[in-house]
Parts: sequence; structure tokens; C-alpha cells
Amino acid sequence: MTISTLRHCEQSFTWGQGETILDVFLEPTCPFSVLTFNKLPALLNQAGEDRLQIKIRLQSQPWHLFSGIIVRYILAASTLPDGQQAVKKVMQSVADHREEFEFIDHCRGPNMQTTPEQLLERLVNYSKIDVREIFNQAALQNLIKWQAKYARQNGIHVSPTFMINGLIQAEMSSQDTIEQWLSKLGLDNPSNK
Repeated sequence: MTISTLRHCEQSFTWGQGETILDVFLEPTCPFSVLTFNKLPALLNQAGEDRLQIKIRLQSQPWHLFSGIIVRYILAASTLPDGQQAVKKVMQSVADHREEFEFIDHCRGPNMQTTPEQLLERLVNYSKIDVREIFNQAALQNLIKWQAKYARQNGIHVSPTFMINGLIQAEMSSQDTIEQWLSKLGLDNPSNK
């Protein structure tokens, strides 16, 4: 992976251009991360793309047993020319069909019979984004390691975790309303637009 590829991938996970930066650490099959992910477009719309910048960070977690495969697939999608749209489509397809990418109680259920190849087929079928050739490239692990390193350097261990302008916000939750998020971001005053 080159520096330009890393920059492109970073852009694929960034929405908006505002001065206020919200890093959101998500595990794609976590129900609370899904709840968070589904609210992000409305948050950006209400805040204004010129005031807020959302950076999605992938927080792979070992108790979500397919996590590593799905995170790798999303990162592969981020390398495409239209990486931002590809990332959104893959993450939304996982969010919309979460039960097909997760185990009951993280340890049992029908997905015990699912192979990694079948999982990749599901990702292609639901998202219509086929990055299996990129998925197979060994260099892709550099992107995975970068995500893990960034989270560890910032003391992130669970998803979803929120960070505003480099500071972890323990009081922010997936259960919050968009209005509560805007208030915590300091973007709830329309006159600041």
C-alpha cells in the first residue's frame, strides 16, 4: 500500500469538511454500531457538511466472530476509485442484514455453518460491491493494522466509541438522539451555520 492509497482510503471514510471532527469507532456487526451508523447521515445533514467532519474508524472486535473478515472487506472497498460510496454500500448492507453476519450470543446459531467464502458471497450479493480480488491482496493488512493501531493509541476498546476533536466522549451513546449529539458537538445552534 502506498501513501496515496492510504490517503485515498482515509478520504473514503470521511464525510463532510467541517472544522469539528467526530471520529466514530464502529464494529460493523455490533447492533449499537449499526444504530450509530444509521444515524450518521442525518447528523451530518443537520449539522451541515461545512461545519462537521465525520471519520468512520473500524473497530474489529474478536467476540464478533466474523468481524475480521467484514472489516477487511470494507477496507478493500475503500480502495476503489469511488471508495466513499463503496464503503457506505458495504457497511449499509451489513447493517441491513446483520443477522446474516453475526452469531447468536456471539457463539452459536446457523452461521456456525458459514464459511469465509460464503460470507464474501453474501457481502457481494447484498452490497453489489465485489472486491474479492482486492480482499486477497496481502498488502491490505496494512490498512487493518493502521485501524487497530489508531484505536489502541487513543485507548479505544469497544464500539461504538465517539471522539470529538481528538478527545474521547464517554458520555456519547448510540442511544442518544441526533439533537443530543449536536449539542455535545457544540453544533446545535443554527446561528453557527
